Amino acid sequence: MTSSISAWIWSERFWLPENVSWADMEHPPPGVEYPRVGHMLYALPLAAGVHLVRRLFERLVAKPCAHILQIQAGVPRQAQPNTVLEGLYQSKTCPDTRQLEGLSKQLDWDVRKIQRWFRIRRNQDRPSMQKKFCESMWRFTFYLGIFIYAIRHLWVSPWMWDTRQCWHNYPFQPLTSGQYNYYVAELAFYWSLMFSQFTDIKRKDFIIMLVHHMATIILITFSYANNMLRAGTLVMCLHDASDIFLEAAKLANYAKYQKLCDALFLVFSISFFVTRLVIYPFWIIYSVLFESWEIIGPYQAWWLLNGLLLVLQTLHIIWFYLITRIAIKAIFKGKVSKDDRSDIESKTHTH
Repeated sequence: MTSSISAWIWSERFWLPENVSWADMEHPPPGVEYPRVGHMLYALPLAAGVHLVRRLFERLVAKPCAHILQIQAGVPRQAQPNTVLEGLYQSKTCPDTRQLEGLSKQLDWDVRKIQRWFRIRRNQDRPSMQKKFCESMWRFTFYLGIFIYAIRHLWVSPWMWDTRQCWHNYPFQPLTSGQYNYYVAELAFYWSLMFSQFTDIKRKDFIIMLVHHMATIILITFSYANNMLRAGTLVMCLHDASDIFLEAAKLANYAKYQKLCDALFLVFSISFFVTRLVIYPFWIIYSVLFESWEIIGPYQAWWLLNGLLLVLQTLHIIWFYLITRIAIKAIFKGKVSKDDRSDIESKTHTH
């Protein structure tokens, strides 16, 4: 039973092009190594290490930087202790009209007083500006570091300048140490994001980001197991490029350097459009769809890969719509006041 399930999961006809077997991949020429899906298991314990490094970085580096920039943690106003309201709050932070009326009768409180209690209680759970600064500084540091590492590796790689090289002699392309390190680091980072998303600042696009992280993890693991590392490194590098400027703009916003924030957000908007709505679809997806079809031909896993790439492209379009909304607001308000790809902090600007 177990062997039949394993054979179904690792079907050669699904994962590999025609006339290629797992035996071919398991016996590379002397001095050559091909990717194996087992390599990616190292990313799971490494994700715990990444999370630990993040906590240390936020405490020892980001927090002192926040103090230098006079970004305070702040102490929110405390709601009056009430076991009845607290019990409901744990299950529903915004009670409806019927529940408010019921609580009003039960506690002999005015409805407006109950609404005020819930508003104060929600503010207690909102993260401070300092916490948001520390989170963004960690992401900025990681994206910048991994992008520099990737560019150093890709700059001397022929497939960066000619994407048809991604498919020549596929899947018998040797694994380099640069590719392995880049893949494991990215996968560990996204696993850590996946887990920490449930404890980090809650954002309005929580579900979209959850889908994004899941699709990214599956795509990274899938492309590694299938030895599509050349195209995979290009995809990851493109995504990291614009994220650097987004986190930098947030840091400037939290530090109240508004002109710098506006400038960085403009750079982010342009880089996002160029990398994710121009280069990504017309360079990467074009290569995976059409150049690979021409050179190696389609097979079952090929369809899955392209499906995942198109899922990411759909998310890019949604995010660019949100970015455009911010840009339009900035034109009329004269500044970038908030990020629609943001968390519950945006609600504080409207109340």
